[in-house]
Amino acid sequence: MEQINTKEKFNEIIMSEEPVIVKFFADWCPDCTRMNMFIDQVLAEYGNYKWYELNNDEVPDVAAEQEVMGIPSILLFQNGEKLAHLHSANAKSPEEVIAFLQQQLG
Repeated sequence: MEQINTKEKFNEIIMSEEPVIVKFFADWCPDCTRMNMFIDQVLAEYGNYKWYELNNDEVPDVAAEQEVMGIPSILLFQNGEKLAHLHSANAKSPEEVIAFLQQQLG
């Protein structure tokens, strides 16, 4: 997963004509650590999409603008628009993340 370190890079990435997936996280977050233990399973199923991760503590403006209130959160973007947002409360297992992606991406 490629790291997003600046607001400018984030804005460039979300302009993609293809859907892109951005995982918002923080190093201190226990639920983020738990997600990291199963995210490879999700990537195996949805690896045909471009995945990025953004550390909320490094780029807090983006998290605030995208209304990321809890982490980890997974957001889908295309052509500069947010298509969907999987909030942290619903991102606790690979099944929840895969169900969200299936619903949004097929």
